[in-house]
Amino acid sequence: MSSTMVITIMIGLIVLLLVVGAPAKPMRFIGQATVKLGIGILFLFFFNVFGGAIGLHIPINVFTVAVSGILGVFGLASLAAMQIFLIP
Repeated sequence: MSSTMVITIMIGLIVLLLVVGAPAKPMRFIGQATVKLGIGILFLFFFNVFGGAIGLHIPINVFTVAVSGILGVFGLASLAAMQIFLIP
């Protein structure tokens, strides 16, 4: 598939959803999950930027993003504790 075809299909789906309307509950859940995962990515990024100065690094992958996004600062602290105490 070419990139123009993919973009055309995506634009068509967006227009279709705008015209027909999307179910409210699943879209709200998807939106909230996306925001939480975005926050988890930002938490991990800034932790790695500032934690690198003291030798701490948490890899950014689906599991760590989900933990830090859903649990917030406590999830980030638990990932840091696992990095310090469990992984030599």
